[in-house]
Amino acid sequence: QVRLVESGGGLVQPGGSLRLSCAASGMIFSRNAMGWYRQGPGKEREFVARISSGGEFTNYADSVKGRFTISRDNAKNTVYLQMNSLKPEDTAVYYCETSYGDYWGKGTLVTVSS
Repeated sequence: QVRLVESGGGLVQPGGSLRLSCAASGMIFSRNAMGWYRQGPGKEREFVARISSGGEFTNYADSVKGRFTISRDNAKNTVYLQMNSLKPEDTAVYYCETSYGDYWGKGTLVTVSS
């Protein structure tokens, strides 16, 4: 059974930073690309970032490029999202996803507000 557990969300002021984590189990983590999506209040879920199985390749939504960094530790079956220079429009529930299949965690809430 595939399980994705996101953590690290919270309340942060504009310009601040957070690091999200997603621990995966029930699949061969190192063989699958991983990604992050988010869903803001009243919005559709949208793509944020993705990283290849070995970590060599990454891509980002234009809205986060230069501010967010996705990384992974295959020894820990964990993918990360380092978020810097946060803006109020980054407020959302953040979810990780896997290329292994249509599996989603419960998400972690990020609120950017002064």
